[in-house]
Amino acid sequence: MRGLFQFFRALLDHATRGDWRYHLWMGFLTILMVLGTYAYTLQLEHGLAVTGMNDHVSWGLYISNFTFLVGMAAAAVMLVMPAYVLHDVDFPRAVLIGEGVAVAALLMCLGFVTVDLGGPARAWHLLPFVGYFNWPNSMLTWDVLVLNGYLALNLLIPFYLLYSKFHGREAQKKKYLPFVLLSVFWAVAIHLVTAFLYAGLPARPYWNNALLGPRFLASAFAAGPAFILLLLATIRRVTAYPIGQAIFQKLALITTVAAQINLIMLASELFKEFYFPTEHSKSAIYLFFGLEGHHALVGWIWTALSLNLLATIVLTLNPLRRKAMVLYPAVAVLFLSIWIEKGMGLVVPGFIPSPLGEVVDYSPSGVEIMVTLGLWAMGLFVLTLLVKVAIPIELGQLRAPQNQSLDEKNQTVEVALS
Repeated sequence: MRGLFQFFRALLDHATRGDWRYHLWMGFLTILMVLGTYAYTLQLEHGLAVTGMNDHVSWGLYISNFTFLVGMAAAAVMLVMPAYVLHDVDFPRAVLIGEGVAVAALLMCLGFVTVDLGGPARAWHLLPFVGYFNWPNSMLTWDVLVLNGYLALNLLIPFYLLYSKFHGREAQKKKYLPFVLLSVFWAVAIHLVTAFLYAGLPARPYWNNALLGPRFLASAFAAGPAFILLLLATIRRVTAYPIGQAIFQKLALITTVAAQINLIMLASELFKEFYFPTEHSKSAIYLFFGLEGHHALVGWIWTALSLNLLATIVLTLNPLRRKAMVLYPAVAVLFLSIWIEKGMGLVVPGFIPSPLGEVVDYSPSGVEIMVTLGLWAMGLFVLTLLVKVAIPIELGQLRAPQNQSLDEKNQTVEVALS
């Protein structure tokens, strides 16, 4: 218990220290979280009527972000697998960062599900043995299990590694490697289960697609590494944490290949929808060209496709991909395009037209936007804290008091001998 107390006390102490840039960034995120909380209180008071959702479109901006962030969480496997399974020497320093991204993304996922329920009191329906936990028939039940299981794994592994290093002990592979290997398979499972949650609804032909699962993985393994790449670039710039250039090029290559596969799958879906349109193609027609005078999502999807195509072409050209001034904007654009296409371009059109043929537009309300910004701010706040405390432990700058004293004695002896 004393060791745990020392560990968390040191983390808390270090997390509250930093230069003006750190406090300005955390203050900005705090303001967004406060505004998001205020918007959520309005939703709790007046119900989901204050959102843009309606009887026809019952999933909107909240579930769109949930779907995208599940992929972000799964993308941590793109760092874990090369480091622990393939023993790539360039990846170990970035693994903890990737798992921090997974933790932050999963917390945001749980937050978006909670706000979409209408109120946190309704979450008890999802609890095993307490609510109506329809397992194994319900895909939603599977989603609850895999998301919480993956969150536990991504908390357990970094905690053990950092705790061992904090106390000057070498982490034993037999204690964490089985969980690492399990997390590799679990990462794929969380996004496939989310895809099956959509694909298993035959009344929604836009989602009822055998290609949805693989395409979810391809888009996740493009957007996730793109975000991690930008995060690593920021860390290398503002901290002393050594991240080799090789990892940037490898992550860029992973992002590029995944983006190319994602576009090929998208082209296959578009061919199926538009080569010989049927009644089941109306959702795609509404999304890309509008339907019966309704065009709410046309601008969204064409913007996403244009940005996606542009970013993928730039990343495909090897000389451009090797230039940081081109690489970082390209992956940022790719990240934004997949967020649009996988969110508003996937979730909303699945409801339009309704099974009775009614076409009702959806646009997020100001309350939804503020709650969404607040949840993203919460995720980035958590991610910043995790990175802030992990880096000094990894560098050996943050150690248990007894180990710190031992290090100082060793340094004194080395100086005297020299």
